[in-house]
Amino acid sequence: MGPDTLAQVLRSLPEFSDPNLLVGFDTADDAAVYKLTDELALIQTVDIFPPAVDDPYEYGQIAAANSLSDVWAMGGKARLCMNILMYPEDMPPDAVNAILRGGYDKVMEAGAIVVGGHTIKDDIPKYGLCVSGLVHPDKILKNNAIRENDILILTKAIGTGLLINATKGEIADEAQYKSGLDSMVCLNKYAAEAVQDLDGIHACTDVTGFSIIGHSFEMCEGTGLQALINHKKVPFLPGAEDFAKMGLVPAATYANRRYLKKHVGLLSDIPEYITDILYDPQTSGGLLYSVDQNNAPYVLEALKKVCPYAEAIGKIVKGNEHPISII
Repeated sequence: MGPDTLAQVLRSLPEFSDPNLLVGFDTADDAAVYKLTDELALIQTVDIFPPAVDDPYEYGQIAAANSLSDVWAMGGKARLCMNILMYPEDMPPDAVNAILRGGYDKVMEAGAIVVGGHTIKDDIPKYGLCVSGLVHPDKILKNNAIRENDILILTKAIGTGLLINATKGEIADEAQYKSGLDSMVCLNKYAAEAVQDLDGIHACTDVTGFSIIGHSFEMCEGTGLQALINHKKVPFLPGAEDFAKMGLVPAATYANRRYLKKHVGLLSDIPEYITDILYDPQTSGGLLYSVDQNNAPYVLEALKKVCPYAEAIGKIVKGNEHPISII
């Protein structure tokens, strides 16, 4: 569901409150966090989507990596997972098994365990996980805890939406496909572990279907601060620029643009195909950290050891009429 439609749907629903609810839906954060004790909090998240690729095992890997990502975005560690699977009645059992096996392998790599789940017959396959994680209440990384002069650091290249379209249209070559696949199946665990002991990280979110622009907006919304993003610093997956020039733009890109354009200022003459990539919906995208400017070089150095595309893409500055500005 697009962000504008989703906002309308949720607007009239009741709000829950609990003194132990440390992170709810009010900040559009990546997961909910509930305090269990003074030293332990539960992270809860769920994600599910239809196939991004044709191969069932690869699909299972991508869906699981995407579902698990929210826990690392909150600063926690994944512990328990439950499968959510919808599949056509005529799908071969081997294909169903491959989807689940892809998910199981990523859960094992994450250091978590699968403890069951639920299946429903449906015309289109859909797979994902409900994930429970743990975090110390004092070490939660919220998405909107940014501070002025923070540096924004992105851990993965963007453009998976374009790549998926190009692959379906048989335009992406094998190397481009592999680059995108490697990115989507890569767990954000490695980025999170690389910086878990470093100082100066104030906020984090993972970049998924709302695009790099959308998730940056969620970090800034209501804070009085602005994300100044340098489009020349944002890493793109191989082929993304060519695919954008060809017009292989997902429908969700247009939905993101419609919802966000009033919040975004362009401070230079930027080609439309570049902004299409910045609004591109990501599948199993990277983490976006907001880091104290004095600590950013050390955080980026640590991330580059495990995330080859990691890059400082912008800065948090005093706000104006636009929560996001692109230069």
